[in-house]
Amino acid sequence: MTEQTEPTGTPTGTAGRRTEPPFRADHVGSLLRPRDLLEARARHAAGEIDTDALREVEDRSVAEVVALQRDAGLQTATDGELRRTSWHMDFIYQLEGVDRAEERLQVHFHNADGDLDFESAALKVHDRVRLGETIFGDAFSFLAETVRQTAPDLTPKLTIPSPSMVHYRGGRAAIDKGVYPELDEFWTDLSVAYAEQLRRVAELGCTYLQLDDTSLAYLNDPKQRELVASQGADAEHQHEQYIRTINAAIADRPDSLRVTTHMCRGNYRSSWAAEGGYDFVAEALFSELAVDGFFLEYDDARSGGFEPLRFVPQGKQVVLGLVTTKRGELEDKDTLKRRIDEASRFVPLDQLCLSPQCGFSSTVEGNVLTLEEELAKLRLVVEVAQDVWGREVGP
Repeated sequence: MTEQTEPTGTPTGTAGRRTEPPFRADHVGSLLRPRDLLEARARHAAGEIDTDALREVEDRSVAEVVALQRDAGLQTATDGELRRTSWHMDFIYQLEGVDRAEERLQVHFHNADGDLDFESAALKVHDRVRLGETIFGDAFSFLAETVRQTAPDLTPKLTIPSPSMVHYRGGRAAIDKGVYPELDEFWTDLSVAYAEQLRRVAELGCTYLQLDDTSLAYLNDPKQRELVASQGADAEHQHEQYIRTINAAIADRPDSLRVTTHMCRGNYRSSWAAEGGYDFVAEALFSELAVDGFFLEYDDARSGGFEPLRFVPQGKQVVLGLVTTKRGELEDKDTLKRRIDEASRFVPLDQLCLSPQCGFSSTVEGNVLTLEEELAKLRLVVEVAQDVWGREVGP
C-alpha cells in the first residue's frame, strides 16, 4: 500500500474553509452534455422541435448538472455551459460590432493518437464594439435560481471568454480598418463593453465570474508566437496588451464580484493546440493581471513546471489543474498530493486550490470520457482537497 504524503507546511485539517471563490476544490466550468440534450439539439437543428422545446430540455439538464456538482461535494456550480456550442464563440458573436466571417477558422489540435483539426466560422469586427443585451444573462439567472432552490450552499459561477479572445483568433486582419484605423480605440471599446457586462451580471446576483483565456497560455508556445509574428503583430509583447485590456475591463467591478481567469492550451475532443510552461508570460501575468485567482493547466509535462508560480503575489489564489479532463483514467491521490507539495515550494500552500485542468466539454462534442468518469474526477478533486486543506472543504 502506498504511503500517503501530505504537503509540508500545513497539517491536514488546519487550513480551514475558504468562504469566497476560488474554492479549495473547484472546477473550470464546462461539463459533458447528457445524451438527451445532444439529441434535442440535433432535432432542433433539423427543425423537428422548436426553441421552446429545446429550452425545456436545456433547463432540465442544467438542473441535473447542478445536482451533480452538489453531490460531488463542490462549493460552486456552473450550468456546465450546456446551452453553448462553443465555450467562447457563443459569447463573442453576441457582442455588437462582431459577426461571423465567411472565412473558416482552423485550429490544429494534437493528442496521443495523432492530430485533428477544429474548424468554425471566423469572426470580423465590422463596427464599433459594444454590449447590447446582457450576454448569458438569462442563462445565469436560471442557474442562480436553480442553485437557490436545490443547492443553496453552492455559489453559482458564470464563465465567459476573456476580452483577449476577441482579438487573438483573427488579429488585426479581422478588425475593419475603416472602423478602427488604430487599435487603441478598439481596445478601449472592448474593455468598456466587458466592464458593462460585468456590471450587469453583478446586478443579476453574480458573485463569481471566470474569464477563460487560451491566448495567454498559447503565447508561451514558440510556434504560436511565430504564428502571431507572421500576422504582423508584436508577438513578444502581445500578452502585455491583453493584460492591460483585461485590467481595464475589471477595474471598476463591484466589490461583491470575484473574478478569476482560466488559462489552458486548447481543449477539443481530448486534444490540445499548444505546449510549454507559463514561463514566457509569468512575470507580467502573475504580477500585473488584477484578477483574484488563476486557474492553471498542470495535468502533464506539456504544461511545464511550477517555477513560474514564484511571481504570484500575496493575496492571489492559484488553482492547480492537476486532474486531467482529457481521459477517464483516475489520478492517484498520493501523486496529486506530492504535486501540490511541489507547487507549495513556489507559492504558499494557503494560496493554492485544486481543480481539473480544463472543462470536460469546451465544445458541444465533449472530451472522450463518460459521465461516470467525469463525476469520479470531480469527487477526486474534493477528496484530495479535504485531505490537504481540511475536512471542511465542501458545502
